Amino acid sequence: MDKQAAEQRIKNLREEINRHNHLYYVLDRPEITDAEYDLLFLELARLEKEFPDLVTPDSPTQRIGAAPLEKFAQVTHRIPMLSLENAFTDGDMRDFDERVKRFLGIAAAQEIEYVCEPKMDGVAVELVYEGGKLAVGSTRGDGFVGEDVTQNLKTVRAIPLRLTTDNPPRLLEVRGEVYLPLAPFQRLNSEREEAGEPPFANPRNAAAGSLRQLDSRITARRPLSIFCYAPGEVDGYGFTSQSDFLDTIPRWGLPTNPHIRKVSGIGGVLAYYREMTEARETLPYEIDGVVVKVDSFALQRELGEKSRSPRWAIAYKFPPRQAITIIEDIVPSVGRTGVITPTAHLRPVEVSGVMVARATLHNWEEMERKDIRIGDTVVVERAGDVIPAVVKVVTEKRTGGEKPLPIPGKCPECGSEVVKIPGEVAVRCMGLSCPAQIRETIIHFASRDAMDIEGLGEKYIEQLLRLGLVKNVADLYYLERSDFMRFERMGDKLAENLLSAIERSKHKELSRFIYALGIRHVGEHTAKLLASAFGSIENLEKATEEELLSIREIGPQVAQSIRTFFHNRQNIEVIERMLRAGVTPSVEEKKVGGRFTGKTFVFTGALTRFTRDEAKRLVENEGGHAAGSVSKKTDFVVAGAEAGSKLDKARELGVRVITEEEFLEMLES
Repeated sequence: MDKQAAEQRIKNLREEINRHNHLYYVLDRPEITDAEYDLLFLELARLEKEFPDLVTPDSPTQRIGAAPLEKFAQVTHRIPMLSLENAFTDGDMRDFDERVKRFLGIAAAQEIEYVCEPKMDGVAVELVYEGGKLAVGSTRGDGFVGEDVTQNLKTVRAIPLRLTTDNPPRLLEVRGEVYLPLAPFQRLNSEREEAGEPPFANPRNAAAGSLRQLDSRITARRPLSIFCYAPGEVDGYGFTSQSDFLDTIPRWGLPTNPHIRKVSGIGGVLAYYREMTEARETLPYEIDGVVVKVDSFALQRELGEKSRSPRWAIAYKFPPRQAITIIEDIVPSVGRTGVITPTAHLRPVEVSGVMVARATLHNWEEMERKDIRIGDTVVVERAGDVIPAVVKVVTEKRTGGEKPLPIPGKCPECGSEVVKIPGEVAVRCMGLSCPAQIRETIIHFASRDAMDIEGLGEKYIEQLLRLGLVKNVADLYYLERSDFMRFERMGDKLAENLLSAIERSKHKELSRFIYALGIRHVGEHTAKLLASAFGSIENLEKATEEELLSIREIGPQVAQSIRTFFHNRQNIEVIERMLRAGVTPSVEEKKVGGRFTGKTFVFTGALTRFTRDEAKRLVENEGGHAAGSVSKKTDFVVAGAEAGSKLDKARELGVRVITEEEFLEMLES
């Protein structure tokens, strides 16, 4: 066959194979047998081997995986991939429906159109198509930044490498859930056990592990699949609703769950939930609930988002799966914040495919309410199908020999006095030298997302504690080379590396320092808000509860927790010792009262003067808010070259549109 004929045959084979992939994975209507499909694929592979210059990145043969990567690159999502609030009862769902109507100003009797979808128990990803071709595939990550797993996602046969439309959008971001069907999961575990490898705990873990392989050839051997469920940023096509999106993308080759349904009103939602609860055990994949979304994109934009979740969607979780076993012992354990938690040691039992040997009893009030005793026969569930918990006691099985566990008078770790603070259910150890707290506090303080003291892992932290070299985190900054040389298997070079890592950590960002302190209810996101608002640790120490509450997303519980932390004189002394040792977190000017306070900006199009992240920081540095979508509450849309649907939406709503230059003038004025 000459090259011209081969080129035409290769083109025909690719189109035919892609059509059969679409029929099989998207429409569930295969027209040929697996053997016939394999013959087409083998012919294509043979021709491409004979004419290697005709191979293209979107050829079906490119799904076999590429050479191993050294590490994953990071991908910033143009629009954050938010998490969903959870509902557990019909009452929770009716409350959600009422909130939606109240926020939109809709009469209680009026029905909202919702789209209901099975909640897949898999791994959330984003696919980015440029000009119809798959350009980037990434994990959800923290919702803002994920990992680039493009090579691995290309091995998933249900994902089209090229959209099956002659007029694709210029840009299409699609969110979906990668999952491993149950039958392949069971086969995979059998193969691992035969090879002497540990089995995966559940299909979700198997899917996550497969996607995070640096060698995509391993991923290619795992029969992963995907259901797509939401758009990200779209340029060149206008979807009007969730149902419009889900009806359209299968025609472009993107699979959606066949059980998705549009319903009217909360009654339709609850009926769908009951139907899916019954169907759950018959499905060839794991689901752990249903996702309910307001159908209209216009209403979604009006409802907007909270800090980490949209107001227009919610996940109604299924009742957790349960098993019965015996509590062989109850052991109190001390956490990083000093909370003492009773933990049930169970006779091992399988729950949802996972062997469970321990379960949290949460606190003594909860244990007393359920009347849980050592020796009891109990019902155990994996809350959210993940965290083991004791649901109730099977009192009919009691023999009279069961024993309750009283609140300990002394900390089981250090012997310090145990207290129960009024208004709290938690029992706490107040000993500042409690080994359990110190260990976990230092681990958290030195972790990558906190002060990032490279090399100072648990092994070395335990030696620091065993040798009595540290009593709190401030002591880290007073360590000397001779201290590290007392460690087991410690050389000069390693000691110098640890000291250098500690020295480098002195100049981390303020938000990392705040997060590293381990203040209750203050995670990475809240730490960034505090750093941006107050600019220095000294300002934060002096902040009043009113000043804290004035910050977007800071509520009464968080504000009170921050004030309680900084009212503790011993905490202040630890911070002051660190500052005296040369710890100087990057200080920013106080942002409360900046020129953009109360203003919301949206950036769209190709920006030339700064990146999206830089633009967001510029806004937040002046007290403003940078949003990902346009709504009636948007004050300014900053439009770069080739601005798309966001610009159209801004004009539709009458939102002021400005250029990058005008935005910079606002900053400089």
